[in-house]
Amino acid sequence: MLNFKFGIIVNSLNMFVMHLNKDTRIQNLKLKIFNLLLFFLFPLFLFGQGNFRSIENNTFQRGEFLKYRVFYDSWMTYWMTAGYGTMEIDPEPVRINNRETYHITVEGKSSNVFSVFFKVRDKYETFIDAEGMMPLKFIRYTREGGYKKDDTVYFDHKSLKATSTRKVKEITRYAQDIVSAFYYVRTWDFDTAEVGDKYYVNFFLDDSLYRSEIIFLGRETIKTDFGKINCLRFKPLMAVGEVFTEPYPMEMWVTDDKNKIPVLMRSGVFIGSVKIELVEFRGLKWPLGGH
Repeated sequence: MLNFKFGIIVNSLNMFVMHLNKDTRIQNLKLKIFNLLLFFLFPLFLFGQGNFRSIENNTFQRGEFLKYRVFYDSWMTYWMTAGYGTMEIDPEPVRINNRETYHITVEGKSSNVFSVFFKVRDKYETFIDAEGMMPLKFIRYTREGGYKKDDTVYFDHKSLKATSTRKVKEITRYAQDIVSAFYYVRTWDFDTAEVGDKYYVNFFLDDSLYRSEIIFLGRETIKTDFGKINCLRFKPLMAVGEVFTEPYPMEMWVTDDKNKIPVLMRSGVFIGSVKIELVEFRGLKWPLGGH
């Protein structure tokens, strides 16, 4: 379609030149004008907004805020409050590379009691292109026990490169970071989803590219602090490592409405299990549980 549109303009300009006065000097002048027009028009078509995909976001809006309580259970404890996490979309747009983005901040902190055993202070920021729903910049600040990790990643979706503080790596087109992936998936339509359906998304983390698989487990009504809510139940693929001992340890219940926000998450970890519940929200685009 891009080449077709550009070809029409080139042909039109060429016809215009051919019908000009046949005088050689005038003809040369018009050809120079023609070449200048092509010089300025071509970059606009090649690098304009049409060069990226366009995804309709009818799910979330600026100013949305979600807060979660994290519970931990093991043979030593019984569902103690381990900490809190928040996800917030900046009320104002931020421009990156002259493109408008959603600036989203995710923070996680362990409770005072749990910090005695394992202190957590995490902060992630992503800048998602408002039109294409892919990240342009990602910032990571991680403090988990004795583990520390800081990183800033710039995504170039034209050259298919991700540049972190340490490396430049090749990526697939529209690869996500771990935060933007969540908001991108929220824009998907699950109205016709059937049990066992699988969905895929590529994301970039720690200078590596991953392909995540999300399995749809069905529809359920669950009890929450906000009443009974109809939910979609998913099981996302996780990376196996020191925390998770199997590839599908987590289950997630997402509101079966236009918002598609998680209200409950459960996961087995290396020792014990974790439960995450929604405890506060504001700025939703749609009423919770509405259609």
